[in-house]
Amino acid sequence: MSSKKLELEIVALSHSVTQAHSYAVVLGEVNGVRKLPIVIGGFEAQAIAVALENMQPTRPLTHDLMKNMMLATQLQLVEVLIHKINEGIFYAKLICQTGSETIEIDSRTSDALALAVRFDTPIFTYESILDSAGLQMDETTPKKAVREEDKKSKIKLSTLASDLNKLTLAELQKQLSEVLETEDYIKAAQIRDEINSRK
Repeated sequence: MSSKKLELEIVALSHSVTQAHSYAVVLGEVNGVRKLPIVIGGFEAQAIAVALENMQPTRPLTHDLMKNMMLATQLQLVEVLIHKINEGIFYAKLICQTGSETIEIDSRTSDALALAVRFDTPIFTYESILDSAGLQMDETTPKKAVREEDKKSKIKLSTLASDLNKLTLAELQKQLSEVLETEDYIKAAQIRDEINSRK
């Protein structure tokens, strides 16, 4: 792929207010304003949170075990590359180094991110992926204070319109703005995918 590589960082781990057991890891463009929300499972969210918070579990979690095995075999994680999106599903590779050899290992994006946090490894994606799936966040405007009642009414509105394919593009754009204001990145990712499917 000839598209330019851009570095991302984990800026938030978000729990859905409208869907139980749904989480999103929000990646932010380093030196930019776009955000890339990726829906992940509860286990993976916990694995990322544990590493982000520098918690030391009494027994190694699965991703800790993977890291320990990689270190024991002298396989160093150099970077994580989110290289493809297809129908709302992100695809990632672990770019590893052993001696002078570079090895690319296919990975679920959530697992790749859990390892990136443990190895303190940079995360990259292609500009084309950020163009198609990234959400533009205006960092220059101060965030509006959203009252609790306003949040509830907006969440209610977004759950009423759960059948996204019945909405017009203008209605989808309006809803996208509203869910971003309440920081419901899971709903935002669903709306983004619906908008992209119509292009």
